[in-house]
Amino acid sequence: MNNSLIQKYNVPGPRYTSYPTVPYWNEADFTYQDWITTFKKSFSESNAQEGISLYIHLPFCESLCTFCGCNKRITKNHSVESPYIQAVLKEWRLYSNLLNEKPIIKEIHLGGGTPTFFSTKNLEDLINGIFAYATKAPDYEFSFEGHPNNTTYQHLQKLYDLGFRRVSFGVQDYSEKVQKAIHREQAFHNVAKVTFWAREIGYTSIGHDIIFGLPFQKTEDVVDTIEKTKSLQPDRLAFYSYAHVPWIKGNGQRGFKDEDIPKDQEKRILYQVGKELLLKNGYHEIGMDHFALETDTLYQSFKNGQLHRNFMGYSSSKTKLMIGLGVSSISDSWYSFAQNEKNIDDYYQLLEWDKLPIFRGHLLSDEDLVIRKHILNLMCRFETYWDTNTTYFKEVREILGQLKEMQQDGILIIKENGIQVTDKGKAFVRNICMAFDLHLKRKAPETALFSMTV
Repeated sequence: MNNSLIQKYNVPGPRYTSYPTVPYWNEADFTYQDWITTFKKSFSESNAQEGISLYIHLPFCESLCTFCGCNKRITKNHSVESPYIQAVLKEWRLYSNLLNEKPIIKEIHLGGGTPTFFSTKNLEDLINGIFAYATKAPDYEFSFEGHPNNTTYQHLQKLYDLGFRRVSFGVQDYSEKVQKAIHREQAFHNVAKVTFWAREIGYTSIGHDIIFGLPFQKTEDVVDTIEKTKSLQPDRLAFYSYAHVPWIKGNGQRGFKDEDIPKDQEKRILYQVGKELLLKNGYHEIGMDHFALETDTLYQSFKNGQLHRNFMGYSSSKTKLMIGLGVSSISDSWYSFAQNEKNIDDYYQLLEWDKLPIFRGHLLSDEDLVIRKHILNLMCRFETYWDTNTTYFKEVREILGQLKEMQQDGILIIKENGIQVTDKGKAFVRNICMAFDLHLKRKAPETALFSMTV
């Protein structure tokens, strides 16, 4: 990777799990009723055709991992489980009461926190409680995140019996020095054990999450981690860039010094070495930061142009409506976003008042909807076009000026009424999306908001 390109494009930038990104939501003009209205509209348009998605946030962890930016609550007190499950089910009932027909659920993802913090009994109560007010789509896909240190055979078997066929295990890195720095110490045999269990039980898609750019991480650490990963043959991999944003994540990311973190060319080498090893071992690059074997549905949906991206990450199928349940979860009706209270006590209080626990959101404008399509296309297909009335926007000519410079740098190709990202450009897809981000162009952030793009 050309060092001058890294220096040129290594700037703070969004990861585009949504457009507009959360810092640019127009919260002042958003109302609770806006969310209810767009939620009902999206449901009526999509439930029968494609179903809906549920993201359920399970925030509890027994220990703090210092690389993590998720909303979590650290505790070893497992008596918190049942009250939280009941609160999530109360939230789901409030949504169900707004509808005149049963929701058809196509996707469920359990995220965290640590979903496997919860007992199998409480997880069973959660899923059965959801389907007391819903039905499964014929092609449903349920997934969850498992911590290798506390995911038991019973967890895997129970969730499989409840319909889950995809599981993702957080690996990060196998170096003991790196693990100690990020407070995520787990032996390789723990990951191997849960991976073999999942395969034995019948899970059809097993994923591992790996991070590059962690404190003290060296090239040999990435090589060792991927070689060990190769021996387990997960169906898909997330190969993430570590986002060092201590101004957001507080003291949890200050267990090491800034100079301990690989930067710029050093960090990009970690990515290049890792990517080359993954490609050599039969994995295909899917969207941003993701790789999959040809047999996995993520690869198949990418090849078919059906890959989708939302607050749950990449998905092999698209639903217009995604409801986020649980503290801090974000919902997406396509026409608006709504985020739940981040503080668990505030979340509980609103539910006691029979109110959806929403504290902010954004109603998408017509312009937002057009730009959102382009950014989704770039993140999911590495190309986008503005050749129809629903994809053209007046700022196209202005953006082409910036895109021409990127074309000269070899990271994209400008075509008639569109662009295509090159293989070299895939590493800079966030920068390409930033060229389309009209909110970011009109008001550059005055303080640190985003992680570096490289």
